[in-house]
This record gives sequence, C-alpha cells and structure tokens, in this order.
Amino acid sequence: MCPKGEVQVKSCSSTTDMECSPSSTGTTDSAHPMGIIITVVFSVIGIGIVIMIAILFKFRKRNSLSTLERVKESKSLISVNSDAPNTNPEMPGLRNKGSQNEESSNLMVGSTSEGSDPRKAPSAPMLQQSENPAFPSVPPNIPKKPVVKLIDGYSKTGKSKRTQPAWSPPKESSQPKLCLYNSLTRNKDKFQPQNGNKVTWYCCGPTVYDASHMGHARSYISFDILRRVLKDYFKYDVFYCMNITDIDDKIIKRARQNHLFEQYTEKKPSATQLLEDVQIASQPFSAKLQETSDPDKKQMLERIQAAVKTAVESLENVLKKKLSEGDVNRHAEVLLQEAKDILAEWLDAKFGSQVTDNSIFSKLPKFWEEEYHNDMAALNVLPPDVLTRVSEYIPEIVDFVQKIVDNGYGYVSNGSVYFDTVKFDASEKHSYAKLVPEAVGDQKALQEGEGDLSVSADRLSEKHSPNDFALWKSSKLGEPSWESPWGKGRPGWHIECSAMAGSILGESMDIHGGGFDLRFPHHDNELAQSEAYFDNDHWVRYFLHTGHLTIAGCKMSKSLKNFITIKDALKKHTARQLRLAFLMHSWKDTLDYSCNTMESAIQYEKFMNEFFLNVKDILRAPADVTGQFEKWEKQEIELNKSFYEKKVAVHEALCDNIDTRTVLEEMRSLVSQCNSYMAAKKAARQMPNRMLLENTSIYLTQMFKIFGAIESDEAIGFPVGGNGGNLNLESTVMPYLQILSEFREGVRQIAREKKVFEVLQLCDSLRDDVLPEHGVRFEDHEGLPTVVKLVDRDTLLKEKEEKRKVLHISSFI
Repeated sequence: MCPKGEVQVKSCSSTTDMECSPSSTGTTDSAHPMGIIITVVFSVIGIGIVIMIAILFKFRKRNSLSTLERVKESKSLISVNSDAPNTNPEMPGLRNKGSQNEESSNLMVGSTSEGSDPRKAPSAPMLQQSENPAFPSVPPNIPKKPVVKLIDGYSKTGKSKRTQPAWSPPKESSQPKLCLYNSLTRNKDKFQPQNGNKVTWYCCGPTVYDASHMGHARSYISFDILRRVLKDYFKYDVFYCMNITDIDDKIIKRARQNHLFEQYTEKKPSATQLLEDVQIASQPFSAKLQETSDPDKKQMLERIQAAVKTAVESLENVLKKKLSEGDVNRHAEVLLQEAKDILAEWLDAKFGSQVTDNSIFSKLPKFWEEEYHNDMAALNVLPPDVLTRVSEYIPEIVDFVQKIVDNGYGYVSNGSVYFDTVKFDASEKHSYAKLVPEAVGDQKALQEGEGDLSVSADRLSEKHSPNDFALWKSSKLGEPSWESPWGKGRPGWHIECSAMAGSILGESMDIHGGGFDLRFPHHDNELAQSEAYFDNDHWVRYFLHTGHLTIAGCKMSKSLKNFITIKDALKKHTARQLRLAFLMHSWKDTLDYSCNTMESAIQYEKFMNEFFLNVKDILRAPADVTGQFEKWEKQEIELNKSFYEKKVAVHEALCDNIDTRTVLEEMRSLVSQCNSYMAAKKAARQMPNRMLLENTSIYLTQMFKIFGAIESDEAIGFPVGGNGGNLNLESTVMPYLQILSEFREGVRQIAREKKVFEVLQLCDSLRDDVLPEHGVRFEDHEGLPTVVKLVDRDTLLKEKEEKRKVLHISSFI
C-alpha cells in the first residue's frame, strides 16, 4: 500500500504483474517543477486509460444486449424443462430434443449465482464466455431461462416452425385419352399403338382408271386430317403406307374399250355408217337396261339412251335436209361423243379378245395415277411414306397366295386360286367377316368384289362355295397375264392389299383405313386371307372407315356417272374451303356436298380471316418493347381464362375420336369472345392487349396448320394471295400500304378542314374502287387510324358487287 498523502504511479507490464514502486514522493506542498510535469503526464495517461476502459465496457454492453434480443426473438418458443438431460457433449447442461436439426434447436441461457453480491456487480452486464464458439456469449446477470423444447418440429403454441413443412401436392386430375371409332368393335376404343410411339398405318388407295372425284377427296382429305392430328398434335411417329391399284377388272375393261374406240374414230366413219353402228350397238345396250334392277344404275343408263336418241334424230334431220358437209360433221361428232359408252361396249364385246398388248393395260392407269397425285397435291394432302403398285408386287403376291394354299385355306380350280371361307371360318382361331358378319351370303356385294370380268357362269362354277373369292385369276384372251405356279394369270382384287401391306408392315398393323363401302367384301376378305397367311387373329388393330359422300342428297358413284371431279370442284372452291367443309363434319359420317355445305365453309373461313386481319393490324401499331406488356385488367383476365378453357375443350374433342366439328365450334366461340373484347376496347378508345391477342391468334393458326388448312409458315392467319410463291406477299407490301394509308389520312384531314370535297371523293374512290382490284381493303373508323387488310381479290370484288346491289335496291325504297 502506498502511504496516505503520497502520489504513486505504478507501471505494469503487459505480460506480468508488477508491484507498485514509488516514482515520486512528497506532500501536497511540494512544487518541484519536474514532479509537476511527471504528475501531469501520468494523469493524462491515466485519464486516457479510463476513457478506453469506458469505451470498451460500453461496446461489450451493447453486444450483450444484442445477444439478448436474438435470444428473445428466437424462432422457437420454450417449454419449461429445467431438468432436461444434455445430449450435446460440447455444451454441458444443455437440453436437445424435438428438432430434426440438433445444432439449430439448442439454446443455453446463463444467470448469476445465488450467492453473489449485487453491490459488487458492474454497472453494465458483463458477458460470460461460452464454451462452445458456435453460440454467442450471454451476460452473467441474465436470469436463468428454461431450455427450448420442440415437439415434432413445432412449439406447443404453433407460432413458429423449426423444420421445413410438409409439401401439399396438387390433386391428380384424370386426363382424356385418345379414342378412335374402331369398325372391328363398332365402338370408340382407346388408342394404344403396338410399338411404343410408332404407328403403322395402311390405307387403301384408288383404282386409277378415271379422273379422281369428290368421293376420293372425302376419303383422302379425311385420312390426311387424322394422320396430321396423330402426328402433329398427339406427336405419334406415324408410318403411312398406301397402294395404287393398277391391275383390276375395271382398268382392263376401260383400257380395252378406250383402245378400240380410238381405233374406231381414227377410221373416221361416215355419218351413215355411224348411224348404222349406233343402231346395232344400241340393241345389247337396251337389253342391259331392261335387265338392270338397281334404280340408280337404271336411271343412269336411261340418261345415256335419251342423249343418244336425241343426237341420232338431230343427225338424221341434217342428212334429210341435205345440209352442208360441215353441218353434217358437227352433228356426227356430237353423236359420236354421246354414243361413246354404247359403242365402246359393243366394240369390246366384238373385238376385246384381240387386245393382247400388255402396254395397253399399263398406259391408262399410269396416266390417271399422275392425275391423282396432282389432285392430292392441289388439295394439300400429304404424300404417303410408302406407295405400292400392284404391277410391281406380282412376285410377292404369288408367294402370298402359295402360302395361303400351303396353310390349307386356299385351293386351285381351273388355273385360278380361291380362298376357302368355309374352312377358314370353321377354324377355332379364325372368324370370317369380322367387320360385317351380317353381310355373309350377299351375292351382289360378293360379285361386285370379284369384278365385271370374273362373274361369268364358268367362273362361279369353279368355287367350292359361293362365298369363296379369287386370290389368283387365270387370264382370258384380251387380259394381261403373268406367270405363276398355276399358269398365266393375274391377282385378285383383295389379295393385293394383303401382300403389299404385309411386305411393308409385317404381320400386324396399328391402323387400316378405307372408305365405308369397302368394309365388305374387300376389307373382310383382306382380314381373312392375311390372318390365314400369318396364322394370327390380329392383322389389324384399328379399322377406320370414312363416311359416304352424297351430292345434294344423292348417292355419288363413278360407275353411275354421278360424280364431280376434284378439278371441277377446285374451280368453284379453294382447297382450304373444301377442307373446312370436311372439318365441319365427322370423318366417319355421311357428308353431303352441296351449296349449303360449301357456303357454311366459306363463311367460317371469312369469319376467321377477318379476326386474323384485325389482330395483324393491332400488332402492326408502333409500340416500344415495354409497351407490349400492358397491365391486365378484368377483361384480359377473363379472356385469358376463356382462352385456356377453350384449349382444354379442343383437346377433349380431339381425344374423342378426333371430333374436328366440335373443335371448329370451340375455335369460333373463342374468336367471338376476342372480337367482343376488341370491340369494347375500341369503344373505350383503348388499345387491346397485344400479347394476349397474339398468343390466341398463334394458337388458332397452329390448329389450322395441324388440320392442313394452312400450309405456309405464317405465324398468324391464312396466307395472302394463296399458297405457294406468294407466301411473303403481306410482309413485302404492307409497309408501302401503311405509308399510302397514312398519306391518304393526311390528305383527308386537310380536305375536311379546307372543305375540298372533290379530294375526299377521290380518297373514297381509292378505297372503294381502285384498291379492291388489287386485293387491298382500307377500313376507315372515325377517330381511329385506317385499318389496312390484304384480302383475296375475288372476295373483295364480290363484296363490292353486293354493296352495289344493296345501294341500288335502297335507291328505290
């Protein structure tokens, strides 16, 4: 201890404690200068030390308070359990329970000892150093707190979560599955390909002996739509095979008749000789007419007979009046064309057996096959992945027939080979006529399936049963022939599809398609002979048949000469309009090709096209990048909700036997809602939401592309100027038309201000008379920019004519 009354300064080492040693001694009266200086220096040093201690003490106090706040604001609440055992060896006395993460669920709270003297406690709480560096130190004077107890990751009060909560997955909703109407079951069956995502498909192609007609279009456009939907919508890998029948009784007969008629006309018979020949040829024709019981066929023959009779009388009158040679030749040419069928039948019966050149029988189908492909391209029907011709598969057909015979289901008779339907049907593994069992025994249908040249009495007598059908036919004079184990002959009609499809697709295919009228006997016979060859009962999994086509309610038939060629149909309507007409009807039901049907398709196209043009005009309006994203109000939210609901409805319709009729109605409804939305925005002088309308338009365009109604790369709407070379017409000319529209609008504004009405009339004439001739429509709206649209020229001219008629009628009212 230092003596009282003396000033003693102690210097202590930073590493060891040192005792105080007097550096100066004296009384308060001492005034030694050096002592005063030393005293002042050490006093300043002491004051500095005190200040530093105070600062440090304050900092530690603030840190302890921050720690208390963290403890108080901890995410876990406490439950009293002061006796809880410690499970953490690094933290004595700490309870750890009820948390999946042990390190994050342990808290330790310190307190002062019960025997401590509060008078010796510092003015600010001192921090007690924690033994575990993972946890902060706590002040020693904080009252002891109970340990946190968590139960299943939550406190008892449930106010705070310590663990990640359980995830609530969305409820599973049942999604519709694609179902197709299967003629084998006459029900809509769930479509399940045999080999994953791959779909094998065989379609019966045309018998090419004449021009393709709307009956062909009905079948091949419908299958093209189904194929595109499976491929582009449902994303199946479709492998599509189709045949061309270029050997057939109809082809043989037509080729012979054409050849003989050409020879006859080249001889240039005189008018008198022509009249005589027509008179002779009409006798067997009249007998045939009397024997015909089919009312449609009888009516057709009567029309031919009446036309020939009129032409004969006209030529006879010219000869009686002894008119000029030119007049006689003109009337003779009319008779020659009207009597072509009668003369050809007569010539064939007389000279047909003398036609032996096989090239005559190949020339006709080659010509009409090319015409068929041209027609399909004009209709935007996708070509098949594989095309097979009967004439190219003769060896495969012979092998196919031989194996059927070897398997016990075929027999040879007089150089021909027939399928034994009785033996096949008696087998436990097989069944004849799966598609139309009620048609078994229909001799009329069976004879039509055999062909005109194969229903003679001697042919029919070769069969074991009237229901048996020809696999291989021995050739007669005037018929093409190929070598076979049974002698020279040619394939039966049904065997060609089995042999060609089997060689490409194997023992079983997913889909077989054809027209409704081919179900029996053609497709039933195909099934029988193919399953006899492969010795299975599942040559086809799904059989699809397109519906009939009628013309204004009447049955269409090439043999009845009651048909419209595809070329003639395309002169009246576009390929898109024809396809829309088919889309608006079920692919498996009868379609009536009439003025009303086509008018509905035209109006639907016009309705959709106007929507696309309006959206394009909105999208052409200038807007910066951020301006494309407008705030969504109630109108936009409701339209978008409807948009997604329509997409769901479209998907459900496509899953339901590819119901395109319902799809088009849902698309029409969506466009109607969009039109109402745009009209409301226009009335309020507001711009519609660009992105929403663009997304809707892109979706609708994509659906039309899937259906084959749009074949261009247009992002929105139908291509302008038709398909083909003018696909970029809109993007090319629209900027110039926009400039013209803006210039015209400026001129109109000045003309109205200056009251120059002649200029206004010129502007109207440009809009109403000049631009429509070039496929351009200007639509003026009061207070809004002029809408510019590119529309088909013929459509605009029709609109112009209708407007003229309305004005003409109103002038008399």
